[in-house]
Amino acid sequence: MRFVDAHIHLSDQEYNSKVETIIEDAQKSNVIALVSNSMNYESSMLSLQLAKQNPGLVYAALGIHPWSIQSLSSNELEQTLDLILKQRYCREKVVAIGEVGLDFSYGKEQIADVQIKVFNKMLQAAEKQSLPVIVHCRRTAHEIMSILPSFNVKKVLFHWFSGPIELLPRIVENGYSVSEGPPSVYSNRAKEIIKSVPLKSLLTETDGPVRFGGPFYEKMTTPSFIPQVVKAIAEIKGMKEINVADQILQNFTDFFSVNLS
Repeated sequence: MRFVDAHIHLSDQEYNSKVETIIEDAQKSNVIALVSNSMNYESSMLSLQLAKQNPGLVYAALGIHPWSIQSLSSNELEQTLDLILKQRYCREKVVAIGEVGLDFSYGKEQIADVQIKVFNKMLQAAEKQSLPVIVHCRRTAHEIMSILPSFNVKKVLFHWFSGPIELLPRIVENGYSVSEGPPSVYSNRAKEIIKSVPLKSLLTETDGPVRFGGPFYEKMTTPSFIPQVVKAIAEIKGMKEINVADQILQNFTDFFSVNLS
């Protein structure tokens, strides 16, 4: 079986001296593709560099995370947008805009307006480059769904979607996707969401270096978690693991427009 990690932060400082270990771990676990998501300009540059250093295995998603809004330097938004717009001829490396979105639980209330402004700019860049968008939607899925129709962005991944479940039919009807990770193994909430999402709309992720509970407690998050996620999805869906792995691999290639053969 072949596996994919649609959302990992290889450019995170916690992975600074461990990227080679992560890459080796992915290869040993038959995780054949990793999308390195970014948080700001610096991590976007590093994600792009990692994609160039590991062709055919690491792909870059560039963007500004809502948690980074408060610490943006004066020209960081423009720098990040320029970096994204320069990647027109680098599609085999840059496969998405991410991680971007909204999260009003972090920062002061007035930061919400800035988050929306930055998110709109990221969506404009995705529209110009015809790139998919990977969104952070913690308690903001409704707001994000209300913004998306203003942009010609066809592919949207609701990363680590945790609800509301009643929004899932609209997400699926719009052709958007959802990704779930290690909580699939031990979280009833994650299992409920997986049960409600068609397999064709589902991707797997780790969101490393975020740490998890259950059997992953006190372990460094690595791509080797993905086979366990696929096993959990297969159990929830009442399917064979090989069929789940194959479909998620197909979902990945379709969503990011990459060739993993």
